[in-house]
Amino acid sequence: MKIKRLLAIALAAGALVACTAGGRGGGTTPEGAAVADAPSAADAFSADTAYALVAAQTAMGPRTPGSEGHARCVAWMSARLRAAGADTVVQQRGSMQRWDGEELPVCNVLASFNAGAPKRILLAAHYDTRPWADMEPDATRRAQPIPGANDGASGVAVLLEIARCLGEHPANIGVDILMADAEDCGHSDEVGPGVAAGPHTWCLGTQMWAASQPYAGRTAPSYAILLDMVGGAGARFHREQFSDAAAARIVDKVWAEAASLGYADTFVNSTGGAVVDDHVYISRAGIPAIDIIESMSPATGTFPPTWHTHADNLDNIDRRSLERAGKTVLSLIYKEK
Repeated sequence: MKIKRLLAIALAAGALVACTAGGRGGGTTPEGAAVADAPSAADAFSADTAYALVAAQTAMGPRTPGSEGHARCVAWMSARLRAAGADTVVQQRGSMQRWDGEELPVCNVLASFNAGAPKRILLAAHYDTRPWADMEPDATRRAQPIPGANDGASGVAVLLEIARCLGEHPANIGVDILMADAEDCGHSDEVGPGVAAGPHTWCLGTQMWAASQPYAGRTAPSYAILLDMVGGAGARFHREQFSDAAAARIVDKVWAEAASLGYADTFVNSTGGAVVDDHVYISRAGIPAIDIIESMSPATGTFPPTWHTHADNLDNIDRRSLERAGKTVLSLIYKEK
């Protein structure tokens, strides 16, 4: 992921291949159906289930584009979203060029709950894993892909558990979910020289999604929340700088909700680093987006010690961090009118 932390950002155009869809069929929450009470419904979020969903992903092996683990993860996420009761589940397939010239088969997975609701929000996470362990202390293992338990699997796990809760306890608003591909294939100096090096080498799946104008002719979500690296031990989420620049009001709202749940020590209401992540391209597509991400130190510019190493494994995943991220977002959804 994230040595993509530069201010200049350029959208890349990607080839888009049509998708496959499935689910219940579009609609709104049926008239007269009970809509969940926010505090009690948010309590339905299970940290144990979220942890098990992280474990399921890491058991697939690395989820790099084109790998067996990647294909298994696409099918698994799609099936779980359908089982949760999504109105539609779509696989958006295409091809994007990596910084070293390799053409990557890219597949975003998109789902929609309460598809006919006049107000919606977008939740996002990336599911792919870093092809190289460029921050690994053991130089002999740097060319190997990382497990991606936190950097990849944690955000997906939280969104899948939120999806289950939404299926069981419908919300007033519509919720779209984007599982983005090829976020973590970007260039870093540790990987090697690259003629296309720069921030645009990251978040390829979201760049493809944005180029497809996914909400053309339809009402776009009011805002978006990205979850990335939300499962680390003792994780703390500061206000990410691009989030504040694009959607400070939404950052305020999310961090206030976390504080109301007693999570102010996790959602720290002060400025962290600037992270070029999927939310940047979502904002560029016209949807104000924020990033809940384990904080990069403004002083050192570094992430937690497991980042982009083989230590990003299940042993370093914290149920408490998953729960706090998930319950905060879910409680906010249920309070939206």
